[in-house]
Amino acid sequence: MSTDPQSVRDRIVAIIAEQAMLDPSEISVEATPADLGIDSLGLVESIFAIEEAFDISIPFNANEPEKSDFDISNMGAIIAAVEKLVAEKA
Repeated sequence: MSTDPQSVRDRIVAIIAEQAMLDPSEISVEATPADLGIDSLGLVESIFAIEEAFDISIPFNANEPEKSDFDISNMGAIIAAVEKLVAEKA
């Protein structure tokens, strides 16, 4: 599995796009999950899919997302956080 930043970003965008039923080209780094029409359940499903895709564990509490160390404020933050976890695992 390639862990270069572009492939990590592309895979995250693909996972989120699938959850949001959008084309990956429609997803910007500024977009929030809400902007993309992803509700809390969809976000949890996306996080599980990202964990599985990269074989990482994301420190996210679905019951208290505001207390999580994992920033879900927008796509750029999600991508940066996953890239960090992937780099730490390598």
